[in-house]
Amino acid sequence: MKVRIQTMLGDIVVRLYDETPIHRDNFVKLVKEGYYDGTLFHRVIKDFMIQGGDPDSKGAPAGKMLGMGGPDYTLEAEIKDGLFHKRGALAAARQGDEVNPDRRSSGSQFYIVWGQKYNEGQLRQFSKQLKMQKIQTVFNQLASAHRDEIMQMRRERNRAGLQELQDRLAAEAEQRAKDYTGLTEEKLKIYSSVGGTPHLDGQYTVFGEVEEGLDVVEMIQGSATGRGDRPIDDIEMRISVID
Repeated sequence: MKVRIQTMLGDIVVRLYDETPIHRDNFVKLVKEGYYDGTLFHRVIKDFMIQGGDPDSKGAPAGKMLGMGGPDYTLEAEIKDGLFHKRGALAAARQGDEVNPDRRSSGSQFYIVWGQKYNEGQLRQFSKQLKMQKIQTVFNQLASAHRDEIMQMRRERNRAGLQELQDRLAAEAEQRAKDYTGLTEEKLKIYSSVGGTPHLDGQYTVFGEVEEGLDVVEMIQGSATGRGDRPIDDIEMRISVID
């Protein structure tokens, strides 16, 4: 399934992944409804990404803060190790972990990755960070499963019991994540030669990639911006399904 994003700077053709059917089907549904037509690329950060999909951006006056709009639902995360933040990746925006621990995606907002190219030393460091993030994610899942036990010990002010449980869950998290390598050789190669944003891997759902129009993405991400990273000159879009 492919879609065409039309802008005044040119067209971007995006292929949606079958491996993320929830996001694919939702995106296609909104496109066919004309949901995105007239919306803006409302958040642009040079050497990072371009973001759109906020319905509140339609006809938004200059200076209006954008980025909070969307339908009245979120999407279950479909974070897959093999789908990552290389240059041109299409991914779903979302609220942060502190209010969204399940990493559910916005119902409509998306971003297209630009990023940068990294050297071997930088990528090895990213790989270590991703490994630590994986261990933390597993630990959080284990802690959630033991929530009732933790709350009971807190009520009892059982500090020794809490420390013993924390140590046990930390050891189990490390064991469960021991085979996770962080950045694979494929990712190392792509991030060094093509570019992207490796620090976002495992944090957001990637559900497609640009097949045509990376030069248009480059022009958009180089736009002059003002308050809230909103481009000074509006960049409006229309999106259609390619049959």
